[in-house]
Amino acid sequence: MKLVFATNNLNKLTEVQKMLPNSIELLSLKDINCFDEIEETATTLEGNAKIKANYITKKFGYNCFADDTGLEVIALNGGPGVYSARYAGEPANAENNMQKLLTELNNKPNRDAQFRTSICLNLDGNQFLFDGICKGSILISKHGEKGFGYDPIFQPEGYNKSFAEMTPEEKNKISHRGLAIQQLVAFLKSIS
Repeated sequence: MKLVFATNNLNKLTEVQKMLPNSIELLSLKDINCFDEIEETATTLEGNAKIKANYITKKFGYNCFADDTGLEVIALNGGPGVYSARYAGEPANAENNMQKLLTELNNKPNRDAQFRTSICLNLDGNQFLFDGICKGSILISKHGEKGFGYDPIFQPEGYNKSFAEMTPEEKNKISHRGLAIQQLVAFLKSIS
């Protein structure tokens, strides 16, 4: 079975391919000659994942899955959420996003947060959703050099280090994206 992962991130693609059964050939957007900018206009993570998956299925005819991820902070009423990637405005910049978040949380006692990933799978005319959540808190300052996005200021529950201080293997076992992908992989294995 051929399955498109609606991403241009080759690291994510390789990681997921390693988790899938050999009967599934994973394709990237580049593999299907899709260089379109797919606008994420929904107000929810699920909505954006659906937009991307539906776009690929409708335009290219492939079974496909897509994901969207957001950081949800309790003291900010769930924000930045679906707007996490462009929280500090354009151009999208992880450093500016982190600084804006740290500034907004300054002097706020509740720093509880969670990362959430939603995956939408379009498979043979049916649609399936998978969610992964990693609870934690926002640190006062950045820690670590690994990872990307908000990783240097997010400390997962039960750990004394940030995502940016973890190896990719450590992070993938507990991360929101890792958990959502594990659900997707288990589902695909169950039907293959």
